Amino acid sequence: MTAVVEAVCRDGIHRFSKTPVGSITLVARLGVVGDAHAGTLVQHRSRVRRDPNQPNLRQVHLLHAELFDEARAMGYELAAGDLGENVLTRGIDLLGLPTGTLLGLGDAVVRLTGLRNPCRQINDFQPGLLKVVLSRADGTPTDVPAPSTASPEIAKVQLIRKAGVMAVVERGGDVRPGQPIAVTLPPAPHQPLLPV
Repeated sequence: MTAVVEAVCRDGIHRFSKTPVGSITLVARLGVVGDAHAGTLVQHRSRVRRDPNQPNLRQVHLLHAELFDEARAMGYELAAGDLGENVLTRGIDLLGLPTGTLLGLGDAVVRLTGLRNPCRQINDFQPGLLKVVLSRADGTPTDVPAPSTASPEIAKVQLIRKAGVMAVVERGGDVRPGQPIAVTLPPAPHQPLLPV
């Protein structure tokens, strides 16, 4: 199966979900035009509170549509933009790619910076949904939300995060559904994606 862009979304206001649109425009070192998370410095509210001068490693949120299939099998219905993603993909193992992987999305290119750390807002969106996007490597329940990525406690918990990956824009361009996704791996040795 060829990896493709299934949907694109954006929202100019900080909300949990984003609105599906016909296309999005990516700008190098900035992010998605018209999206609340665009910027060279961190835009996610929790990270701004900690340090507003951090570089923005979360300009573009990519999520695999196969997660929606998994959620449906567990009784949850999700649609494009529901989990706040900018780019919904199909046919690519986003979570298995190494840090620094380049993804060609039409003329645009993004560089993967890390995993999205699922937060308790997911359960606010649909009660119980957190268990779809977050599991513990040892199989214990995830009823209790994971510690913040800024907490030293996070190193003690082996979690499997399935809420997508984050990226920065290396080359701008328009991205629309149906476009193929080209993958360029970074030089070895590869480093796994970690929460950002």
